[in-house]
Amino acid sequence: MTDMNEEKDKMDAAAETESQPEKVREEPEKEAQTESKSEKKEDKKEDKKEDKKEKRFGKKKEDERAALEAEKEALEKEKAALNDKYLRICAEYDNFRRRSQKEKDNLYGEIKANTVQQFLPVYDNLERALKQGTDDEAYRKGVEMIMTQFNATLEKLGVKKIESLGQTFDPNKHNAVMHVEDESLGENTIVEVFQEGFTVGEKVIRFAMVKVAN
Repeated sequence: MTDMNEEKDKMDAAAETESQPEKVREEPEKEAQTESKSEKKEDKKEDKKEDKKEKRFGKKKEDERAALEAEKEALEKEKAALNDKYLRICAEYDNFRRRSQKEKDNLYGEIKANTVQQFLPVYDNLERALKQGTDDEAYRKGVEMIMTQFNATLEKLGVKKIESLGQTFDPNKHNAVMHVEDESLGENTIVEVFQEGFTVGEKVIRFAMVKVAN
């Protein structure tokens, strides 16, 4: 009986010994599974971090792109405004230049007309001198040369004598100081010139003093 009990105890001990390695093998597997789960959690955390980084980076890029577009649009508007301002200034300057040139030309014309007017009495005296009879041919030739030079100078200045004798009276160019009836002449015909008239361009600097028939 005693032998049978001892044999049973040995068998139970052997069975317990055989079962222990299974438990030992199960523990590393559990630890491996735990570590795997932990690694997966870490990987997920890392993935989430990466996703957040990518989102932040993408939003930053998008914000930068939007800022650049806004800056570009602002620069385009500024460029258009400056270009418009430049064109207005150019137009204003062109108008100013033309106006100044016109004023300059008008001023030059006025000064030239006023200057020539001061010399017209000299012309009148030379003309009277030529109408006077004289036996001194040298004197007469000298006066004629002076008159020729005077007329050439007036011509260079753009001064022209108003054609009057035999022309139809024009109140814009002639000043009628005498009137005569003559059936052999046409109406408003200038028959005599007492004083020559002159123009500078379109401007009359002195009206011709004339006698008009009919």
